[in-house]
Amino acid sequence: MFKRNFFKIYVLFWFITGCKISYKTYEFEKAPEIKKPDYSKSESWAVIPGKIPNIISDFYDENKEIKDADVFFIYPTLIDGKDLKAWNSDIWDRYIRNDVLNRPVKYQASAWIESGNLYVPYYRQAHLRVFNEKFETDGKKALDLAYSDIRDAFTYFINNYNRGRPFIIASHSQGTFHAKRLISEFIDGKKIQNKLIAAYLVGWKVDPDEFDYLKPMTSPDEIGGFVAWNTYKINKYPRKNTYEEYFRGGVTSNPITWDKSTETDKSLHKGLLYRNLKIFPKSLNIKLIDGMIWSTVPNLPGKLFFSTIKDYHFADINLFWVDIRENAKLRVKQWFLKNNY
Repeated sequence: MFKRNFFKIYVLFWFITGCKISYKTYEFEKAPEIKKPDYSKSESWAVIPGKIPNIISDFYDENKEIKDADVFFIYPTLIDGKDLKAWNSDIWDRYIRNDVLNRPVKYQASAWIESGNLYVPYYRQAHLRVFNEKFETDGKKALDLAYSDIRDAFTYFINNYNRGRPFIIASHSQGTFHAKRLISEFIDGKKIQNKLIAAYLVGWKVDPDEFDYLKPMTSPDEIGGFVAWNTYKINKYPRKNTYEEYFRGGVTSNPITWDKSTETDKSLHKGLLYRNLKIFPKSLNIKLIDGMIWSTVPNLPGKLFFSTIKDYHFADINLFWVDIRENAKLRVKQWFLKNNY
């Protein structure tokens, strides 16, 4: 596993997902016990139908409370404080709960709210330090604990909420780390795979043969497979060893055209979601290289910030927010057409 350099400028920008890795900690077994979520209760969900946060109500169609499809979203790493010794987040802490709502729910999960009934479980996500080799042993335990929550949430979702509807899996960063495991355990090659509209596995390397049966999708209306990408500033690379191990060879979908195009002009870009929920269309050009998307500096207020960094991981979803929204709706429509509903 590896460390990516994130930039904590949340006071200025809405979409930062992580920051410095902490080296102040203790053994996993000595960490304070965190109350386990109970997914039969709405308090363990950041978003479920009937519990739509006000911060995303502008995107929600109140005229149709229950949609024909579902979306299960797993959010990225948020806990990263250098003085935080905990291995996993306390989902009952008010600050952490608000952070989930005001960052990934507001600016990421919202991209899928028009395509299905949105489900976002609170989970005891692992601290960012788990992706540093120094903490590999305890880090695996923290990741396993986080995944146990995702596993429980998805099981409850399927058995109690889903009611046989087709569904989308969407995730970012640590969320995708868990989503890959979830798909392998519950969906790939199982009967329920027929209900999978698409998996949007963003911000983490996904190999072309990651799954036995699910395959990368290469057309905008294809269903039953997955898309994936990681974003960097154009002509910039991670450190060589990081690129070779954690990017090269990974699936790199085009999140504007959703086909095999390797270069896309900004005239086709439907729009990124900026702070205060402002949308900026036709803001960037992209080029696909082995394992990564290269993006030009987005044309928006705060452009100077983007021009000073090379890793756009924090904005993997936000940069293509409208493109994702429209594509998800198209794939849902195509699923129903193909299955004669």
